Amino acid sequence: MFKVKLTQLNALLDALAASYPVFAPIVEAGEANYGEYKAGAEVNLFKQTVKSAKDAFFPQSQDLMKFRTEGKKIDIIDLRRDIAPFVIFGVRACDVKSFEILDRVFLSEPVDTFYKARREKGVIVSLACAKPEESCFCTNFGIDATAPKGDVTTYTEGEYLYWIPNTDKGEQLTEAAANVLESADKADEKAVEEQKKRVGEVLRRLPNGDLDLSEFKPEKLNELFNDPDWDELSQSCLGCGSCTFVCPTCQCYDIRDFKTNDGVKRFRCWDSCMYTDFTKMAAVNSRNFQLQRFRQRFMHKLVYYPSNNDGICMCVGCGRCVKKCPISMNIVKVIKKVGGKKHD
Repeated sequence: MFKVKLTQLNALLDALAASYPVFAPIVEAGEANYGEYKAGAEVNLFKQTVKSAKDAFFPQSQDLMKFRTEGKKIDIIDLRRDIAPFVIFGVRACDVKSFEILDRVFLSEPVDTFYKARREKGVIVSLACAKPEESCFCTNFGIDATAPKGDVTTYTEGEYLYWIPNTDKGEQLTEAAANVLESADKADEKAVEEQKKRVGEVLRRLPNGDLDLSEFKPEKLNELFNDPDWDELSQSCLGCGSCTFVCPTCQCYDIRDFKTNDGVKRFRCWDSCMYTDFTKMAAVNSRNFQLQRFRQRFMHKLVYYPSNNDGICMCVGCGRCVKKCPISMNIVKVIKKVGGKKHD
């Protein structure tokens, strides 16, 4: 275990940035969001980022290819470039877990080579939660916010940030920061263990820390799908898509073509199953009503995805949707309402 004073956080990030591009929770307009670190940037490790860290592996907008036209001749230009190793700093346990969920989508056959290239080169520096927020409910999905995984695990306690390398990537990163980090001692290890116990108690007392997910089983798919409460729950939904854009595990995207001066550029961008034109086809839209779209989102997270992925839910309990929904309609309310009764 190593340590560095929190007052030296920028010095640590400067040391890492000398060898890697570094993405960290940068503060702009009073909000923290992941962005590329530049010397002197304000970094906040204590405030949850508005969006998750998935942008590092699955960018909100990403160029795929270009078509250059000359008369009737069309040349296809591959826009992929070699990805250099990069660091994602300060990733909470919920977001670390979300990467595993995204892996099951993008790294299954056929493999998404754009995602794979970034995933292989990313170095994850996770951050244990020191002050969980009331909107968090990660414990329902087997996530331990006091012991996040990653190539390096860090803790903030007192005046120090503690640094524990876990993998070969983590060891290499530690070497890059060797001039800033100092060795920790037994007292430091004890401080970290005491924090883990203290935060663990807080997590157990959170308002949504004991949600009942037992009803959301594949064998109850039909009963859950036809539950009459979907109608009432969906009526207040605005279909704004805020929940999908702050969600760490949503992976829906659209592919579009943009005409340029010398051809066409094809790119993909995040999409939302809450939008009226989502999956719209020439003949028909597969989900015409808000009820259908609303139900699809939560059935996917709680039933469809788990049924194909060893029972793993497509939610990590980060609480971002709880905080950002303008009418306070979120997955917690769905779990309590739909999952709060027996479906026989």
